[in-house]
Amino acid sequence: MKTILTITGSDSTGGSGVQADIRTIAALGGYAVSAVTSVTVQNTLGIQAFYDLPAEIVRGQIEAIINDMQPDTVKVGMIRTTETLAVVVDALLKYRPHHIIYDPIVTASNGDRLLSDDVITQIRCRLLPLCSLVILREGETEKIFNSPSLKGKKEADVCTYVLDDPLQHGLANSFSSSLAVYLSQDEPMEQAIKHAREYVRTLITRKSDINGRSSQLYYEFLEAVQLHYRTNRDVAFYADCLNVSPRYLSQVAHRISGKSPKNIIDHTLADALACQLRTTQKTIQEIAYEHGFASQAQFSKFFKKLMGQSPSEWRRT
Repeated sequence: MKTILTITGSDSTGGSGVQADIRTIAALGGYAVSAVTSVTVQNTLGIQAFYDLPAEIVRGQIEAIINDMQPDTVKVGMIRTTETLAVVVDALLKYRPHHIIYDPIVTASNGDRLLSDDVITQIRCRLLPLCSLVILREGETEKIFNSPSLKGKKEADVCTYVLDDPLQHGLANSFSSSLAVYLSQDEPMEQAIKHAREYVRTLITRKSDINGRSSQLYYEFLEAVQLHYRTNRDVAFYADCLNVSPRYLSQVAHRISGKSPKNIIDHTLADALACQLRTTQKTIQEIAYEHGFASQAQFSKFFKKLMGQSPSEWRRT
């Protein structure tokens, strides 16, 4: 059983990153060891935050593994700082593994840029010349090389392979990890690429994109708003009703509707108030108190902000 070292970030959904590397390598009969470069705050809605581990901690992880287990195949993924890049390059130059596969993580699946121009420049100058193969997603060749690159060709003496077909979240990651396994088993590069693509195709046939509960949760939120908007406009109240954090509820609402939960709650209330102002003979003060406002003035301020007119102006139009 060959040992393969993956140097990359963590994906808490398990769809990519070190978790997916370990799963793929183990599935194909390799033994995965790892050095984590970054920890993400992430769910199926995307990456919300990063914590890049200190470079010396990354160095310590790499040296501890290489000194003890001597993997001859290394797969490199997410590197977000020049300091971490420096320690990775130093380790590769010192220990000279037989195969180095680099899978640059330039953009997230939602299109967010993950690497600064300075890091990309340093990668281009220092890391790429050490690699056996660089795996690129279509559209990212210019970001790495500053010029277009052809599939399977060499760019500035760097051998690249461009994945030119759409892949679900994490499957490009699985391709590079499986390629590392096949190369560690002494397969020639062309044959290893062929087998890695075949492996990814088997994943596509049985795997759909990771789906969280976001769509169902959004509709449950709308239902809760309809039930409680008269008495409660607090986002935390609805999050508690749905047993999620206010932050996650905000992510879901913004992803699906482009609006915050507070905006949805307030507009639901404002629409109901507008209807009542035009269809009942109740005074503005009565309507204000029925809907939990402390005063008519507070109600009027809220209504004008949402509807563009005061309650009395709305009634007259």
